[in-house]
Amino acid sequence: MVIFYTHISDQYSPFHTKCIHTNARDATYVLDGLLYHDTDLVIEEHYTDTAGFTDQVFGLCHLLGFRFAPRIRDVGERRLYPIGDRKRWPKLEPTFGENVRLREIEAQWDEILRAASSIRLGTVTPSLLVRKLASYPRQNRLALAMRELGRIERTLFLLNWMQDPTLRTRVQAGLNKGEARNSLARTVFFNRLGEVRDRAIESQSVRASGLNLLVAAIILWNTRHLETAVEQVRAKTDVPDEYLQHLSPLGCEHIILTGDYIWKLP
Repeated sequence: MVIFYTHISDQYSPFHTKCIHTNARDATYVLDGLLYHDTDLVIEEHYTDTAGFTDQVFGLCHLLGFRFAPRIRDVGERRLYPIGDRKRWPKLEPTFGENVRLREIEAQWDEILRAASSIRLGTVTPSLLVRKLASYPRQNRLALAMRELGRIERTLFLLNWMQDPTLRTRVQAGLNKGEARNSLARTVFFNRLGEVRDRAIESQSVRASGLNLLVAAIILWNTRHLETAVEQVRAKTDVPDEYLQHLSPLGCEHIILTGDYIWKLP
C-alpha cells in the first residue's frame, strides 16, 4: 500500500509529490520536497502535523535554512530540554526533561556539517539520511548529536509556540490549505475507488504526477475565475484587500468530474 505525499505552497500550488509506503513516517520525506522540488519557489517556513516531525528533522531544517513549524499533538505534554543550570527557569522546571548534551554536538559538529552539506549538494537524499539516523542504535554518536541539536530547536520552537498566537494561527492556516488540497485530490482520484493498484514504482509515480497535474489545473482555472469574480464585485461595491486571503481556489462543486454524457436517440 502506498500514499501520495505532496507539498503545497501558500498559494495552493502543489510543487512536489512522492509515493511512500503507508507505514513510513511523513517526517522521513519532509526535506525531500523542500530541497528537490525543481521550481522557482523560495521556501522559508514549512508546516506539518505530528507525523511530520522528529528531533533530527528539526536539526536538519535549521542547518539547511528552513523554519520548521509543525503542529504537535499533546504539545502540553512535550518536554523542554534546557542548557546549563535548569534552576534559572524555576517556573518551567516542571516541564523540563534531561539537559541537552552539548559535548555530543561539539564532538560531532564536523560530521553534522558534512551530513548537511551532502544533503544540500544532493550527494545523499534527506529521506535516506533520516531513515539511517532513525535506525541507528542509541550508541551511534552522529545520531545522538543530531538528536541533541534537534532538541534545542524543538525547545525554542515550543517556547515560541506558547508565546506567539500569530505563529499558531499561521501554522493552522497552512495545514488547513493542505487538508483542503488533499480533499480535492481524493475527489478527483475516484478511479478504482481511489486505490493505487500499480506495482511498479514508475507507474505509481506517473499516477501521482497525473493526479498532481489535474489538481493544479483545477486550482489554476479557479484562480483565474476568482480574479474575474472579484473584479466584478469590486465594480459594484468596495471589498477590502484583507478579505481576499479567505478565498480558496480548491472548490470543485461546480466542476463535472465525470464529464457530460449526451445520448442521441434515432
